Amino acid sequence: MPVSTLAEALPYVAWIILFTLGVGAFWFVAVVGAVTDATSGYLRFTAITAGVIAGLAFLSDTGLPVPTELAIRPTPADLDLARRAALGAFVVTSFAYGLLLGRPRARLIAACLGFALSVLTMLTAAAGWAPSAVDSVPLAVQLGILSAVTGGSMAAIALGHWYLVTPKLSERPLTLEIRMLFGALVVQALLFVVWTTLGGGVDQQAWEALTGPSALLVWLRGGITILFPLILVFMSLRTAQTRSMESATGLLYINLAAVLAGTIGAAALYVSSGLLV
Repeated sequence: MPVSTLAEALPYVAWIILFTLGVGAFWFVAVVGAVTDATSGYLRFTAITAGVIAGLAFLSDTGLPVPTELAIRPTPADLDLARRAALGAFVVTSFAYGLLLGRPRARLIAACLGFALSVLTMLTAAAGWAPSAVDSVPLAVQLGILSAVTGGSMAAIALGHWYLVTPKLSERPLTLEIRMLFGALVVQALLFVVWTTLGGGVDQQAWEALTGPSALLVWLRGGITILFPLILVFMSLRTAQTRSMESATGLLYINLAAVLAGTIGAAALYVSSGLLV
């Protein structure tokens, strides 16, 4: 990849990483907080952390360069403004959720509003960056599944640590998060198969990703950052069910490292070459 292309791609890759970490962590917290006995300390800490990370994405948003050598297009001004407004409102909502934990109705409203704002941010980002309306649909799906996998991995690690200070906490919150994460990884694996065999990116042809110039990165993406995390997350679920929380957390750390590498690779391949993997 030429240096000039890399320089343009990196800010977008960083935005995607920060956005998916913050949004996915908030989703997991909102679900687990609604249906399990997860402690308010964990919920508050993770929601506020998600807001801080999403806030970094918001700050980086104003510094995104105009793409001239990338597969994505320059965003129209109205979509640019809508993306930033939705992301900024999501950041505020994440903090509000953390501060409203003692008020169930207000917390539920914050959770629903945060989800809606995150989806709106994805849709406006996809509509603004994708070269066509048709291309924006799979890009929005990609941002959504990357959020669930990347942010969910971070949320699960944080919860695993909470058992060190709250040993009497039931295993249900952690096993639910791990099951959610495993389900998200299964969906990601299915999308990987569909996109690499049938196409889905910008002018991406069937089998192009697996045989073209980026084939090595794509095969590593499938094996190391999707299949390997599936195995790790399944192992962490089995250990969590036996209340071996330290072992489960350790496995989730390895999973997060692999998932982050995959998110970086997937984001870079799309913004630079238009490939969805």
